[in-house]
Amino acid sequence: MLQNDYLEDLFSYINQSPTPFHVVANSATMLKAQGFQRLHESGSWQQIAPGSYFVIRNDSSLIAFTLTDRPHAGLHLRMAGAHTDSPGLKVKPNPLQFRHTCLQLGVEIYGGALLAPWFDRDLSIAGRVSWSREGGPLQCNLIDFQRPVATIPSLAIHLDREVNTKRTIDKQTDLVPLVMQSFEAGAPDFKTLLNAQLLKQHPTAAGAEIMDYDLFLYDTQPLSQVGFNNEFITGSRLDNLLSCHALLTALTQTAPRRDSLIVLNDHEEVGSVSTSGAQGPFLKNVLERLLPNPEHRQQVIAHSLFVSVDNAHAVHPNFAVKHDPDHLPLLNRGPVIKMNANQRYATTGLTAGLFRLVCRKAGVPCQQFVMRNDLACGSTIGPLTAAELGVATVDIGIPQLGMHSIRETAGHLDPWYLQLAMTAFFSEPDTAICCPEIA
Repeated sequence: MLQNDYLEDLFSYINQSPTPFHVVANSATMLKAQGFQRLHESGSWQQIAPGSYFVIRNDSSLIAFTLTDRPHAGLHLRMAGAHTDSPGLKVKPNPLQFRHTCLQLGVEIYGGALLAPWFDRDLSIAGRVSWSREGGPLQCNLIDFQRPVATIPSLAIHLDREVNTKRTIDKQTDLVPLVMQSFEAGAPDFKTLLNAQLLKQHPTAAGAEIMDYDLFLYDTQPLSQVGFNNEFITGSRLDNLLSCHALLTALTQTAPRRDSLIVLNDHEEVGSVSTSGAQGPFLKNVLERLLPNPEHRQQVIAHSLFVSVDNAHAVHPNFAVKHDPDHLPLLNRGPVIKMNANQRYATTGLTAGLFRLVCRKAGVPCQQFVMRNDLACGSTIGPLTAAELGVATVDIGIPQLGMHSIRETAGHLDPWYLQLAMTAFFSEPDTAICCPEIA
């Protein structure tokens, strides 16, 4: 795949993935197209033949893996992970509010969202709904309005003269999207509105009663290339769907396929404590089923490397003082190795060295990042996975600006660099991904 084709495929993947549920559905489609077979946690895995497989949990997390013709004989497993969720606004259970002829939607803030950019955007709604017919079982489908249905208007500057110097955002009262106007008393039933969208997308759900939902608002503006030379890409959910796409592409395009695994976890932005998050048992459960012998499983983990892929902070030209002056990642200069003395990132000198060798083999530049001592450092799924499995881990990611904004900015070359590096990682011989010990 050429660089321009890769970027076009990345844009399509992110534009069509407004929620973690859509991320996993689209990822499954990519995997099936490359010959991966779906396994179900409720089924038996005892007779798995060599091949390529994936498994889904909660419709929002996914693990894909490839087993060679010696699926339980090797002592190395190339593992990498990213996350499917992004900060945003989630629809409340009883959301509709009716004020001054305006119908508004109550939302919760999901994760550490940068709130100001959510104002005055064209927003849509997408997610998962569960439904049932009378006397029938519970079923679920994904929905996506795929058009602007909401907006959060700013207060005019004439009514708040200090907005540009002393603005604060009340999370409860200011972030209430406008979705409809009605001159009739009372608000319509929200589930009735959802039912109409469900039937539009899934005609077989005729007669359905909406039981509940997991819905999010998202920006309808698609990803773009900007700059006089198209050197930047901007859009929603670059953190961290850009990484998910790179792992999927690298895993499926590596030939010949080796013993490899990727995990795309949900709920990273809210701490990862869930059945499908990195602090939950999903990855551990899968490894226990693939490698049921405890001693052999521990041997495999001890000889393996896990690459935690999550975007990094590029130096902002307007706010360079916020960075350590000796660690200034630049856009379009390759993946960033992230380190933190307090283990907010799981990178060690050895795992960083291994990833540098991978980048060298791929012909890809790489950079390094540490947070300033006087600023708090974020974290990733890396330390959680390393602590749960005891696997050597390196935290890396492409540099970006505007992290956790509704529109983020990255370099147009860096997604390609990341994909090349991860493809090299999945194709490395066993001895190249093993941390050495002091002689």
